[in-house]
Amino acid sequence: MIEDDVELAIVLTEYLKQFNIEVTNYEEPFLALSALKLNTYDLIILDLTLPGMDGLDVCKAIVKDFDIPIIISSARSDITDKVTALQLGADDYLPKPYDPRELEIRIKTILRRFNHSNAQEEVKNKTFILDADKKEITKNGKYVKLTAAEFEVLSLLIKRDGFIISREDIFDNSDLLNQDYEGSGSLAVIINRIRQKIEDNPKEPKYLHTIRGMGYKFHNE
Repeated sequence: MIEDDVELAIVLTEYLKQFNIEVTNYEEPFLALSALKLNTYDLIILDLTLPGMDGLDVCKAIVKDFDIPIIISSARSDITDKVTALQLGADDYLPKPYDPRELEIRIKTILRRFNHSNAQEEVKNKTFILDADKKEITKNGKYVKLTAAEFEVLSLLIKRDGFIISREDIFDNSDLLNQDYEGSGSLAVIINRIRQKIEDNPKEPKYLHTIRGMGYKFHNE
């Protein structure tokens, strides 16, 4: 939070704490900009009337150098300020005075939208993309042809990218496989078939690894 009204900052900080929202307030905009270079924050609540630097200039500086959502919290009622702030890249404009409950809701709404957008961008950068609705998996944009059992196993591994998945977990989360499946074809066979379809060199897997005595681990680059 960048707010020179200390009493208001204390009230908002205490109120938001009960929703597990931790607030660090800076009264001086220059200190706030310096802190952004040293620390990581999820969102900024920005006043417009600040000592030494106008809030709109602060907003412009933040948008230029950082990818972080901004809520303008200001007593300035000029519609021009609101329009300018939004044009500069602010995500919301909350005119003072306001109920802290409204601020809390807006924070959660913006963070949910912002985090979802980042998650989608992260998925786009992955080698493997799972489309659960279409029941399709692509590697670098190319469709991987899988049997129903192979799709089910690989889907689970992709969803738990980076984590070790035990054989029991795979069976417990499968509609097609169960502990008796060993009688007609082992899970290891399915894993091997998946490797044949997704690895450049199945004997030296890059994506699907066997962790001895523990299970399997998928690495989606």
